[in-house]
Amino acid sequence: MAEEYERKFLDKISDKLIDGLAKIIDKIKPGWYFTNRSRVKEWKLMAYALNRSPLGIVGLIIVITFITLGIIGPIIAPFKYNFFPSLEAPKETFVKPPGTTVYLKSLGRTVTFILGTDHYGRDLLSLILYGARVSLVISIITMTLGVPLGILLGLIAGYYGGKIDELIMRITDIFLAFPALILAIAFAAVLPERIDALLSNNPWLQQIFLWLFALDKREVGNLGRLLSVILALVIVWWPMYARIVRGSTLSVRESLYIEAAKALGLSNFKIMFKHILPNILGPILVCITLDFGGVILMEAGLSFLGLGAVPPIADWGRIVYDGSQFFPRAWWLVLIPGSIVLFTVLGWNLLGDALRDILDPRTRRSIEFKIKKKKPVPSSEEGGSS
Repeated sequence: MAEEYERKFLDKISDKLIDGLAKIIDKIKPGWYFTNRSRVKEWKLMAYALNRSPLGIVGLIIVITFITLGIIGPIIAPFKYNFFPSLEAPKETFVKPPGTTVYLKSLGRTVTFILGTDHYGRDLLSLILYGARVSLVISIITMTLGVPLGILLGLIAGYYGGKIDELIMRITDIFLAFPALILAIAFAAVLPERIDALLSNNPWLQQIFLWLFALDKREVGNLGRLLSVILALVIVWWPMYARIVRGSTLSVRESLYIEAAKALGLSNFKIMFKHILPNILGPILVCITLDFGGVILMEAGLSFLGLGAVPPIADWGRIVYDGSQFFPRAWWLVLIPGSIVLFTVLGWNLLGDALRDILDPRTRRSIEFKIKKKKPVPSSEEGGSS
């Protein structure tokens, strides 16, 4: 009797995706698939485990939806984020409930606002789509800068130990001693002017960030506030990773294969990044997934407090704050963007919890054992007769 895995619809889809990824890597690095067949099989087993986690699938769907809207949101938005139908009447008259149909003289046609409008008369659906781009870019840049810094310092501290470890960890303790939100508020409040000076001296940086956030050139003066939030979040986020990686490195560096690598004369750099880091990636990946939601939530909180994006830039936290001025009459300005923040963060958390189970060898093996089934192997006589 041979063993195989009972594959369902999602398993077949994940197999095709993983096989396609393996073929792409094999074209870039010829011979990669042959030497990494066991790794590809392990990826498929991890996908099988994820496919049997309903909450993990829900989280994955939410995350994919958020990333997709963050990429194409400004393209499919019905209006620009800075489209103001009129500014002559009092602000209260611009707040329209969901489903309102009005005739816009500036466009010469009738328009239906599916999610209503804010106090400037701007389409709330368009603001949410542009806000998805802002949240996505901020979270990606924050994690791209903060996580590698924490990993690098944690590897150095855990591998070398001694005075280097003490120095890095004491600096880390200083940052961890402050509440994360308070520390982020402090840095977000003092950095904008310095960042504006940097951007004014480097026009190419302005163009890059305007393109990333899908903003018009007129918003150059507001870029400093957005970038200050990113730097504040990076400063807040790296210490946790430094401590996690340092603890994992301390437990791995005494392993026999590390001693063997040292005996072979491998450099410390290769030992840290080719032998230690790959074996401690599990908890790091789980933390990264969970922290994407945390970054989005804290960024929205900073904008709600007036330290992030300012109108007309669309930001979920700022939309909620502006809408709160008209609550409960204009409930949709608070409920809809607030619910989007809630479900986005929930999606990252659900996916992170599922990855934690998948990357735990014991939990994953128990899931794999449940989906194994016996398959009869034809005998030699049957094979000969056939």
